[in-house]
Amino acid sequence: MPTPRDRQARVATWAAFFVQGLCLSTLLTHVADLQRRFGLSDGDLTLVLLLVPVIAGVGSAVAGLLASRYGSGPVLRISQVGVCTAVVLSGWNDQLAGLYALSAVFGLFLGAVDATMNMQAVAVERRYGMSVLTGFHAVWSVGSLLGAGFTSVFSELGVELRWSFSVPVLIGAAVSVIMLPRLYGREEERSTERAAHAAAARVPWRPIIPLCLAMAFLYVGDAAVSNYSTIYMEKALAASGWLVPFAYFVYQATMLLARVPGDLAVRRYGPAPVVRAGAVIAAVGTLGIVVAPGVAVAVVSFGLVGIGLSVIAPQSFSAAGRLGAGAETAIARVNMFNYVGFLVGAAVVGTLNDTVDIRVAFVPAAVLVALIVFLARGFQPDPEPAARP
Repeated sequence: MPTPRDRQARVATWAAFFVQGLCLSTLLTHVADLQRRFGLSDGDLTLVLLLVPVIAGVGSAVAGLLASRYGSGPVLRISQVGVCTAVVLSGWNDQLAGLYALSAVFGLFLGAVDATMNMQAVAVERRYGMSVLTGFHAVWSVGSLLGAGFTSVFSELGVELRWSFSVPVLIGAAVSVIMLPRLYGREEERSTERAAHAAAARVPWRPIIPLCLAMAFLYVGDAAVSNYSTIYMEKALAASGWLVPFAYFVYQATMLLARVPGDLAVRRYGPAPVVRAGAVIAAVGTLGIVVAPGVAVAVVSFGLVGIGLSVIAPQSFSAAGRLGAGAETAIARVNMFNYVGFLVGAAVVGTLNDTVDIRVAFVPAAVLVALIVFLARGFQPDPEPAARP
């Protein structure tokens, strides 16, 4: 039965997800602006985008080790300040070397935040004794939606780029500093793990592999949308002004709408059927992007991708938290495949965009997202391993 302290930790974790979504969206919806500012070719832009997930994988691994020793709360508080700082400075930086350096710093802290905020969310879910993790990702979508909204409005008003970066992220930083001290401490977090199952020294890879692959395939699709939706809108559809970031805004809006009832759907039907249905919807949406004749169809297709992908990431972390031993290690491993997928997605879409066509670049994402249908069985809860000593 959750206590007032559990509810306090839940709200604090909501805040962490909100700020992370806000910061990432603020940066991603300015990709086309950064490309113009530094005169980057499509190939150069791909290299910058590849740098972030590579370093983020390192950040996730390091965060897993630190969280095992100190708890995820302190690591999350420090890392989220790092994310906010890197995004704000990206708006003020006008040196190419600074762009690469800030991208690396952003990636390092991004990976650490992604891993540790999901550790906190899994701890809350254990204490509540029911599916609540999709709700945290819904709050992430709220932050991401707000970030994309800020970019659209500031673009329409002609606000200087540095302030378009700074205003939303400074709001997020204030929320983070105020709310995150209420996260679970190390002993509280460990007590939720002991309540679920005794910790073991070794975490097996076999039950994690379907979750890791699903996470990777999911983020190939997400990378295609996040990194290249603005490029797609400009190059494929000749959109301009507020319409350029609008596709990403719709992607995040539909993801939010699907995540709000997501936990209820999981409780009723189970995680595997929900993940399977989401993969089908996302694959259809991605194919719609490939063939869209105009802005309206493209925007609807981006929305379908958001609906389909909405539950897969939270259910991957939730399933990792149910595997039994070493929750921090299991979650950090699954989170690392977030960046494997993002890396592959950025590389494949970027290469095809540079050599063939931006529409064709979305085809591999559609195929890989569809493959999640065959991995969905790995999301089904198995209480027996947790019961074994």
